[in-house]
Amino acid sequence: FKIIIAHSLSTNLFHSFDFCKDDNERRPSENLGQVLFGERIETSPYKFSFKKDEKCKKLCTKTYVKDKTEDKNMLDFLKRGMQLNYQHHWIVDNMPVTWCYDVEDSQKYCNPGFPIGCLVTTEGRAKDACVINSEFNKKNTFYIFNHVDIKLTYHNGEGEGWRGARLVAATLEPKSINNADADKPTCEGPPMEVPGEFSSDVKITYTYSVSFEENNDIKWASRWDYILVSMPHTNIQWFSIMNSLVIVLFLSGMVAMIMLRTLHKDIARYNQVDQEDAQEESGWKQVHGDVFRPPRKGMLLSVFLGQGTQIFIMTFITLFLACLGFLSPANRGALMTCSVVLWVLLGTPAGYVSARLYKTFGGEKWKTNVLLTALLCPGIVFADFFLMNLILWVEGSSAAIPFGTLVAILALWFGISVPLTFIGAYFGFKRPAIEQPVRTNQIPRQIPEQSFFTKPVPGIVMGGILPFGCIFIQLFFILNSIWSHQMYYMFGFLFLVFIILLITCSEATILLCYFHLCAEDYHWWWRSFLTSGFTAVYLFVYAVHYFFSKLQIVGAASTILYFGYTSIMVLIFFLFTGTIGFFACFWFVNKIYSVVKVD
Repeated sequence: FKIIIAHSLSTNLFHSFDFCKDDNERRPSENLGQVLFGERIETSPYKFSFKKDEKCKKLCTKTYVKDKTEDKNMLDFLKRGMQLNYQHHWIVDNMPVTWCYDVEDSQKYCNPGFPIGCLVTTEGRAKDACVINSEFNKKNTFYIFNHVDIKLTYHNGEGEGWRGARLVAATLEPKSINNADADKPTCEGPPMEVPGEFSSDVKITYTYSVSFEENNDIKWASRWDYILVSMPHTNIQWFSIMNSLVIVLFLSGMVAMIMLRTLHKDIARYNQVDQEDAQEESGWKQVHGDVFRPPRKGMLLSVFLGQGTQIFIMTFITLFLACLGFLSPANRGALMTCSVVLWVLLGTPAGYVSARLYKTFGGEKWKTNVLLTALLCPGIVFADFFLMNLILWVEGSSAAIPFGTLVAILALWFGISVPLTFIGAYFGFKRPAIEQPVRTNQIPRQIPEQSFFTKPVPGIVMGGILPFGCIFIQLFFILNSIWSHQMYYMFGFLFLVFIILLITCSEATILLCYFHLCAEDYHWWWRSFLTSGFTAVYLFVYAVHYFFSKLQIVGAASTILYFGYTSIMVLIFFLFTGTIGFFACFWFVNKIYSVVKVD
C-alpha cells in the first residue's frame, strides 16, 4: 500500500502516517523503473481469506491526547495529508483496488486511488471528496475515511476444466464513520470528524468489511478492462489522430507541390544545355558553392545529433514494445526500466553519428567530441535528476531514490554507455567523411538582405508550431499519467502520433529550408536542427499552462520538482525533434544539389 499526493509532488509511504501497522511487515523488491518513479510497495494490515466475508472488522484504534506534543504532531501530519488530498493506492494480486463512482452522463469512473479524507474549510466550502456526502458540512473540520467496504470479484474455473479461482476485479468504497463503541464497532453512525482546532482528545477507530462475488463473464486476461473503459478518452484520441492527420496531409501536399512542380522546373531550367539562353541564375542553385560550408559550433551540433539519434532509437523501440503489450500498466515500472536499459545499450549509434558528422564538418578534436557525446547531455540530465532527488531527500519523501540506486545508474552510465559510445566513435572516425555532391568555394558568398519571414528567428519559431499541433492532445494524457497518477495504456495511439510527429517535423523543416535556400541564405545546418527542435519550447509553454490550470500544487519544493523534471523532458524532446529535422533537411539538400549540373 502506498500514499500518493494530489497537491504535492512528493510521495509518502503508508507508514509515514499514523495508520494501523502490519505486524509482519515485508517489502517486495522493486525493479529499476519502479524505484525511479518512486513506487514503493509495502504489506498492509488489511487481512482476508478467499471466499471468507468479513463484516465490520476492527483493525486498531488511534488515540490523540491534546496535551501530548507527539500526538499533536502526528494528527497535524494527518490533517496536512487530508488538506493536500493525499491518496491511498492499494494493490491486490497486482490489481489496483479502485474506487468506482458515477460521473456525468451516468458514466462510471474507476479511480485507482482514494483519499485519506477531506476538509470543509472555515468558509464552509467542501473540498475534494467532501462533496460526495451532504453530512460533511461542519466548518473547519476534517473528515477521515476510517472504514472501507472492499469487494473482490473472482472467476471460478471449476466449470471450465481447471481448479481454483482468479481475481478479476477489486473495488472499494471509503466511508467516514464515528463508532460509538471503539471496542465493538458497528460501522454505523455519523461521520468521523477531526476538528481543525485540536482542543480535545481525538479517537479514530479503523475498520473494514470484505465481500467476495463470483463473476465468470470476466476473463482473467481482460480483468483490467473495467478500469480502462471507465476512462472516457477514446473519442478524444480519435479526434487527436484526425487533427494530426489533417496537419500531415496539408504539409505533405505542400512538400509534394514543391518537389514535383517547383523543384522539377528549377532543375530543368538550371540544367538547360544552352546556358546563354537560360535565365540569370537565381534562387537555391546560386548558393551551391556555400551550401555545404561547415557550420559554426560544429562540435556542439554533432554532439546533439549523436544524443538525438540515441534518444530516437530508444523511443522507437520502447513504443514498439509497448504497442505489442510487453510494457502494459500491469508490468509495474517496465516502461521506465526498458527506456533506461535501451538508452544505456544505444551508446554506439550516438558515438558513431556524432563522430562521422564531426569528421564531415572538418573537425579534428576527436577526443573532445567523444567525451562530450558521452557526457554532456546525460550529465545535464543526471545533475538535474540529482538536484530533484536532494529536494525529495530533504522533504523526507519515499519517492527519493536510494543512494545505492544512484550509484547503480552511474555504473550503468560509465560502465556500459560510455565505453559503447567510445566504440561507436572509433568506427565513426575510421569511416571517410560524408561526401558532398558539390564543392565548397574558398570565399564565402555574401547573403542578401532577408525579408522578415526568411530571417532565422521567425522561421525557427514557426517551424515548431505544426509538430506541436500534432502532439498537444496526446501530451495532456501523458502529463496526466505522470502528475495526476492516472493510468496511461493507449500506446497504439501514441505510436501513431510518434510516426505523425516524425513526418511533420521532417516536412516542416524541409519546407522552411527550401524557402531559405531560395532566399540565398545557406546557413541551414543549425537552423534545420532548431526549427523542429523549437517544438520543445512549445512543450515547455504547455507544461507551464498545465501546471497553473490543472494542478493545484502548493509549496516551493513541489513547484521546483515539477519544473525540474519538466526541464529533463524538454531537453530530451529538443534533442529528439531537432535530430529528426536535421536529418530530413540533410537528405533534402544532398538530394537537390546532386541532380543539378554545376560548372
